[in-house]
Amino acid sequence: MPFPKTRLRRMRATETHRRMVRETTLSVDDLIYPIFTVHGRNIRHEINSMPGVFQLSIDQIIIEVKELQGIGIPAVILFGIPAHKDEKGTEAYSDHGIVQQAARAIKDSAPGLLVITDVCLCEYTSHGHCGVVKDGHVLNDPTLELLAKEAVSHVKAGADIVAPSDMMDGRVFAIRDALDREGFEQIPILSYAAKYASGLYGPFRDAAEAAPQFGDRKSYQMDPANSREAMREIALDIEEGADIVMVKPAIPYLDIIYRIKERWDIPVAAYNVSGEYAMVKAAGRFGWIDERRVMMETLTAIKRAGADLILTYFAKDAAKMLLEGR
Repeated sequence: MPFPKTRLRRMRATETHRRMVRETTLSVDDLIYPIFTVHGRNIRHEINSMPGVFQLSIDQIIIEVKELQGIGIPAVILFGIPAHKDEKGTEAYSDHGIVQQAARAIKDSAPGLLVITDVCLCEYTSHGHCGVVKDGHVLNDPTLELLAKEAVSHVKAGADIVAPSDMMDGRVFAIRDALDREGFEQIPILSYAAKYASGLYGPFRDAAEAAPQFGDRKSYQMDPANSREAMREIALDIEEGADIVMVKPAIPYLDIIYRIKERWDIPVAAYNVSGEYAMVKAAGRFGWIDERRVMMETLTAIKRAGADLILTYFAKDAAKMLLEGR
């Protein structure tokens, strides 16, 4: 019925009106907090391009995860900065690697918190690429064996979910097969299924010390212009055994999240990446935007597009606001 009988403003009159008809509700249960772990003790090094985010030694991570549990955040995802890097990223799959140590410590100190581990080689390789390199090329199939070893080592250390982020073809199958053969068939795989070659990863590369030493990652990460290709990537990862599929970054690719939810009945995660975080923080510091309001609007938009889980550096601040009922 046209105006004046139809007046949509009637149900916007007060906060109570708006709350009663709200279509999308953000919850603390939706949030996953990324943690960067380093060797040493008493290290809490703030990342210059990501205010409020730190490289943490394991003793500091124990303090951090207890705070996260206190505000209801259900899960973390671990990224490791090794003491030494080499051509094949051997610390990635070492039983004594930094992520393996951190996973054990978290499970001991905060057993109810889910530990997700990023499965990739870029933080651990001297060349900074996500796979085995030969003659300047990233080799797909030799990389799969190392990724599978890394995933198994993470689970043996206590990881509840493994999250391959490398974008090698066939890595979900390789990891699923390796986990099953080791008796870890109950461990889910959260696949970075549509990970785009984005300009929004810059601050993360500062945090993880993982910038490529030559070239770029466009030969394995997705072209930002492509959406149908993303559907093929998702379909293949589901076929290979992914339990959750992820889109990264989140904000420029909300259409991809929406298309996945329209097509498949599978949990979808979205990574609200470092560049998205840094832009909001910078604009907030200059007083150009209301940082907290934009943070919540951003996370709500990701949820509205169809994401069930959101990996975000805003997780702690958002959780506190949700607990305050704001």
